[in-house]
Amino acid sequence: MKRALLKGILLGLSAALTVTAARSRDFRKRLRQRNLVAQICLKDGSIGRYYCLRGGKVRSFAGLHPAPDVAIVFHDVATALDFMKPPADQTKIVHAAKHFKVMVQGRDDLVVWFMQLMNTLQTATLQMGLPQRDGSQRYCTTTNGGPLFVYVKEGRIVRTTPIDLDESDAPSWTIHTLKRSFTPQRRATVSPHALALRSMVYAENRLLYPMKRVDFDPHGERNPQNRGKSGYVRISWEEALDLVAAEIKRMKREHGPGAVAIYHSSHHQWGNVGYYLSALQRFGNLIGYTRVHLNPDSWEGWYWGAQHHYGNSMRLGTPGAYGLVEDCLQQCEQIVFWSSDPETTSGCYAGSEGTQRRLWAKDLGIEFIHIDPHCNPTAQLLGGRWIPLRPGSDSALALAIMQVWVSEDLYDREYVASKTTGFDEWRAYLLGESDGVAKTPEWQEEETGVPARDVRALARQWARRKTYLAAGGGGQGLGGAGRNPTGTQWARSMILLMAMQGWGKPGVNFGNLQMATPLDMTFYFPGYAEGGISGDLHWTATAISNYNRMPHVLSMNPVKQMIPRQKLADAIIEGKSTGYYWDGVSLEAQFVPFEYPLPGHSRVHMLYRYGASSFGTMANSQRMVEAYRHPSLEFVVNQSIWDEGETQFADVILPACTMLERWDIGEWAGAGAYGHHIQEQLNHRMIVMQHKCIEPLGESKSDYQIFLEILQRMGLGAVFSEGCGELDWCKRVFDSSDLPLHISWQSFLRKGYYVVPAPSEAQREPAYFRWYAEDRHKDVPEPLPLPSQYADAFGKGLQTPSGKIEFSATTLRRACADNPERQALNLYIPSPEGPVDRERFARFPLQLLSSHPRYSFHTYSDGKNSFVNELAAHRILKDGHYYWVLRISPQDAAARGIAHHDLVRVFNERGAVLCAAEVTPLIAPGMLKAFESSAVYDPIPDRDGGMIDRGGCVNLLTSPRPIVKGSSGMASSNCLVEVEKWMETAA
Repeated sequence: MKRALLKGILLGLSAALTVTAARSRDFRKRLRQRNLVAQICLKDGSIGRYYCLRGGKVRSFAGLHPAPDVAIVFHDVATALDFMKPPADQTKIVHAAKHFKVMVQGRDDLVVWFMQLMNTLQTATLQMGLPQRDGSQRYCTTTNGGPLFVYVKEGRIVRTTPIDLDESDAPSWTIHTLKRSFTPQRRATVSPHALALRSMVYAENRLLYPMKRVDFDPHGERNPQNRGKSGYVRISWEEALDLVAAEIKRMKREHGPGAVAIYHSSHHQWGNVGYYLSALQRFGNLIGYTRVHLNPDSWEGWYWGAQHHYGNSMRLGTPGAYGLVEDCLQQCEQIVFWSSDPETTSGCYAGSEGTQRRLWAKDLGIEFIHIDPHCNPTAQLLGGRWIPLRPGSDSALALAIMQVWVSEDLYDREYVASKTTGFDEWRAYLLGESDGVAKTPEWQEEETGVPARDVRALARQWARRKTYLAAGGGGQGLGGAGRNPTGTQWARSMILLMAMQGWGKPGVNFGNLQMATPLDMTFYFPGYAEGGISGDLHWTATAISNYNRMPHVLSMNPVKQMIPRQKLADAIIEGKSTGYYWDGVSLEAQFVPFEYPLPGHSRVHMLYRYGASSFGTMANSQRMVEAYRHPSLEFVVNQSIWDEGETQFADVILPACTMLERWDIGEWAGAGAYGHHIQEQLNHRMIVMQHKCIEPLGESKSDYQIFLEILQRMGLGAVFSEGCGELDWCKRVFDSSDLPLHISWQSFLRKGYYVVPAPSEAQREPAYFRWYAEDRHKDVPEPLPLPSQYADAFGKGLQTPSGKIEFSATTLRRACADNPERQALNLYIPSPEGPVDRERFARFPLQLLSSHPRYSFHTYSDGKNSFVNELAAHRILKDGHYYWVLRISPQDAAARGIAHHDLVRVFNERGAVLCAAEVTPLIAPGMLKAFESSAVYDPIPDRDGGMIDRGGCVNLLTSPRPIVKGSSGMASSNCLVEVEKWMETAA
């Protein structure tokens, strides 16, 4: 019976191909691409059929062909039916592939083409998107800043709009308070950079054709010293891909393991297939590469500091947030925004979703206090008290507040006694009993510039009111002071402040209403950090859920060598570096150093650069220019969408397409792993089909396709793709989630999104840390600590050795006794980028803050001729060039003869950057404010014979010094500089 069924399926296959070709123009076009003979048979030859594909026509014959171009050979009938009989069971298919119960034979590119053709049979005739009255087709996508409708007419994107929910979508949640009830608006409130996507697709600096540096000869003079100087010539994809594949092979053959390094930025386009943790990771594992090990660049202070006082390593040391929107609106009386500007940072991916909730708090009469050198957009919107302080001095202010609480008995004695350890030692430090210096408001005034009377008043008011502490952009961390040279001190102080006021009690918690909406977090859909199609169990979170839910062949990188991202330039130039692990599994992993190069491994001689530019985001990035030109770096390839930043330092440029020109699937703000449940900052959970809206412009290709075509030249295309195209992988992701229980694949492709219903009030998650304050078992849905990390019974207590909040951190005492910057007590150490460095401060008396940007997502949407460039708060147009904005106080501007929108040279001994001045009283004297993340790096001659960047990469000026000794954390948001008016003759 099974044999007859298999014969029938094989016979009907040719008819299916012919009928589908008749119904689908795209399928007909695909069918015409290759002429070949494909055979499908059993290993013993007892059943077989071959298919002759010629000129788009299909003929099939029973039996075995003597020399097929492609052969798919099954071990037995059962295995053949697992593959051929719909619906396919991916678990059985992957199992058969891993255990060689199916073999594919033939040239790799032909094998992949035929297998993808078979998969296309399932999708070729499905309707994608919805037709509109104006003749356009409405598609969907989601971005780093939120989900969009994308309207396409005659093959061109005509507009994008935020997704508005309709009556068929799940109802919204409601929160009730004593004064009124609140329900969010039924639409996606997306970021400006999300709305700029259309113009980014058609940007003038799109890379549309493969390019080779004019003076680069892979068989002769490579001229690495000219990277960033010489121009480019257009070449064919065939030449480009052959060259890249040949160089990868040569590296392994001539230099050995580790000769190829892959370097990418922290963020790029959205999705579960095209993201760097997905397709790029799978590609890298298949070629074998030296990993450029990332650092938690937006959470540095929390990961390297705060977690040692209470745990939460799997959240990179930041607190969770479940249930806190409801608790805050119902219980809180005051919110202290400390280095917290959610109207700028959007919480991370969430657009303007939290704005409405903060305005609800204002309507309820909750008071706001803003501690920040800049009267930032959040403070401007909400009002309240602004307390400016010197950058990097935050911990001094925090210590003084706690000193007042101790001196005046204004802290929660019972909580401290029962829920914490080490308080007596901490109390002695605050009062000056251990070092002779009481941390009084008067003591801190010299450090922070905040009047002592204001600090004392703040401390008393805080202690009298149920207060939420908004620490960083998300309220529970993210950016802010955690990224400056004293970021660990600040983050540690935030935990200790809340411990003294009863963290977890009603109305006493972390947050700024950015996180913790009452959404259903039990609905499963993989976040990007779960690895997508990577199959990588080591450096993604695929093992937690994704690999069980979406069976796919594992991939593994055999090269164990790593370079810390902050030391990449050192590794290339000096040939060595030392780093420390970013590994959220434990508190102690970060103490483990790793060396480059490893014994038996090669130095890096080839750099594969992928994704968005990072000159504007990484500390002291000027040094990467020297690294790119170092003779040890024999080959640099850059796979990018736009000609920006580092692209000009490549030998070969591979043009990738945007997310609107390929298939993907993702959840708005769904990160997974260390971003566990951060979708709860949204008003509605929204899972989106990222439609391929238009064909790739020029000759650009998707990242997936570029990887596939390189690997085909190495015989690895079938292993990489598993016979799937990007849409096939989207279907596998869809099937792995809870979506099929609620919407069909066909309906999802048409509508383009699904809104996960909110839970009933009785099913909502309890307020975060309430369980700890009330000495109960943990009752929120986060998988941390790990079972072995509880000091007491499973579910009771914290991840620390004592199981309690520790004012004196045991892990730091054990590992860092000889490190003066990482003592068990959170000792105050003045910022090295401040007045304490008298010699440098005399030359560079201004402190430059460079925070996360408001109108772009890191470098992703900057510098691409979109409307973002027209925003005066982002760039200023002068003499045909868009200059980065530098905010300066009227006092500092007047002292230097600088007027509003003058061009200014901001500089120190590390470099110089040309900006446009915004003279504003919203920045305190002695300080400057710019955003990090310029995508443009545009060096021109400076007056001193060097170069000055007029793109706006202020990170050229920041220090390479780690955030604390013995870490790989960067401290890139604050540095000492001077500024002067730029004279036209200077250039």
